[in-house]
Amino acid sequence: MQELELLSTIGFGGSVRDGLHVHPERQHLVYPLGCTVVVEKIGGKRSQQFLQGHTDKVSCVTVSPSGRYIASGQITHQGYAADIIIWDFKTLALKHRLTLHKVKVADLSFSPTEKFLVSLGGEDDGTLALWDVESGQALAGAPTADTSGGHAATLSFTNRDDFTFVSGGKYTIRVWDINPRTHALTPTNCVLRSLRRLVTCMAISADDELAYCGTSTGDVVIISIPHKVLKGTGPAKNPFPRGVSCIATTPTGELLVGAGNGTIARCSSKSLKPLQQNTLVGAVTSIALTPGGSDMYVGTDDCDIYRCGDVSTYEERAICHPHGVCDVEFPRGTSDLFATCSHHSVRVWHTPTGKQLLAINVPGVKCNAMTFTPDGKLIVTGWEDGVIRGFLPQSGKEKFNIQHAHNNGVTAIAVTNDSGRIVSGGGDGLVRVWRLGKQSQTLLESMKEHKGAVTDIRVRSNDEECVSSSADGSCIIWDLNRFVRNQIMFASSVFSQVRYRPDEAQLLTCGSDRKVHYWEAFDGSLIRELEVSSTGALYALDISPDGRYFAAGGQDKLLKLITFDEGETAYVGQGHSGDITRVAICPNQQYIISVTNTGSIFRWAYPAA
Repeated sequence: MQELELLSTIGFGGSVRDGLHVHPERQHLVYPLGCTVVVEKIGGKRSQQFLQGHTDKVSCVTVSPSGRYIASGQITHQGYAADIIIWDFKTLALKHRLTLHKVKVADLSFSPTEKFLVSLGGEDDGTLALWDVESGQALAGAPTADTSGGHAATLSFTNRDDFTFVSGGKYTIRVWDINPRTHALTPTNCVLRSLRRLVTCMAISADDELAYCGTSTGDVVIISIPHKVLKGTGPAKNPFPRGVSCIATTPTGELLVGAGNGTIARCSSKSLKPLQQNTLVGAVTSIALTPGGSDMYVGTDDCDIYRCGDVSTYEERAICHPHGVCDVEFPRGTSDLFATCSHHSVRVWHTPTGKQLLAINVPGVKCNAMTFTPDGKLIVTGWEDGVIRGFLPQSGKEKFNIQHAHNNGVTAIAVTNDSGRIVSGGGDGLVRVWRLGKQSQTLLESMKEHKGAVTDIRVRSNDEECVSSSADGSCIIWDLNRFVRNQIMFASSVFSQVRYRPDEAQLLTCGSDRKVHYWEAFDGSLIRELEVSSTGALYALDISPDGRYFAAGGQDKLLKLITFDEGETAYVGQGHSGDITRVAICPNQQYIISVTNTGSIFRWAYPAA
């Protein structure tokens, strides 16, 4: 069994606070995506490298002051240990795997000389740990909560002193001193008087005099680090809506504040009054300044990355799906483009570069399924509001919509090979055939056999038959001339996808029983069952154009390329943090595209023959 080569990703872990970083050498961005850490080249031709070693979603990322190391932490299941990995940036190799915290690693910070790494566990863990970076040994640990406050949510080393760091959390801000000889940790609670705040993020001034602590109530708390007392709060009148979600200091001493409503502001470090501000889409979760502060990159929880010269102007660097992707399709005969659909949007991407070419937005509605017409003139989509919408692929303009196509949403869609008919499936179990005219769309027939939602539809090359899979555990082959059932197949499974083999003699299905079923297309008899996953349901299935392999994935987050005849797993792709919802092999067998319920898109190299 060999590893599939991951070529590129489209996505950004925007929910990870302070997850986006500019490497000190100014040539690369570092950010999380699922259980992978991505190192992306900033200038020139887009290239990505991947740090893969985590077993679950990456929860925090930091880069050492010189850029020599990257550290990343993860979340895991209740009761299990969550790993921290220190990576060597030059070789992109795993230097140390550190295991101590339970369930989640909430934050990480390197000391100024990179001698120490301090890590913070989540609420279920409630401890912080001090690590020796060179040896990977744990030197000390301590609980983060005290008698007056709750668990810490964030921490940061000072900029000049290896033996001092600051933590903040629920009603508490503490300055920690490290004993140079024994490495014992001594916390001192800062005097906050009657102030009670939930600290969400933190930045330290360049001279190590002040800690700026962003709070969930939208103000910034200033702490004197040497004296461990409250210096002030602000802005005085208008706190940032939905809380301060990230904060950074500029080389000129000003503050950059990101808020939960998408506001990014440049503030005075003394009065905390906004001097300049702008609003992005989604809560601002990361602000990454280039060394010298000439540029900054801003990440949002809508999974978008923006490049800003200053606060008032910005350009989109990376636009991604903020929600799970429901479907992915290539147009007939080309591998240069593919399209995906998700909540509120259908997007068309350039395959080699991952650049978004077109975004079609329908606010407030989820797109469940989509396909290209074989002549390439339309993108036909099925939506949760029961409407079938057709769009022009060049402009994204809506060409037609069929209202009330299905009662419980349109869940599957296909177009005949002459581009003359649409076959749709719904949450109501109906399979309907529509005449696709130039000016009108008319219902030809409605076929009711399925008791559950229709999950997938595929049309035979001669346009005389189609096959539909359903959540009720049945697959039905329909006659598209007489509009009756030709064959029906049953299994103890919630079917998610069905595919014809290229010669159309056999069918493949996958579903909740973790198996891929081989069926005879002529009489619907079961040929064989193949257990593909040992841990979870299968949601994604596609067969290569030459019929040699099929790709499958699902809850186990592994993309598997399996030989069709032998049923042996030949290649495995790792790196997804969410369930694989769909997979597509491109027509020229150059790429495999997999999409997940976390919104990320992965492009893999199809193995050479």
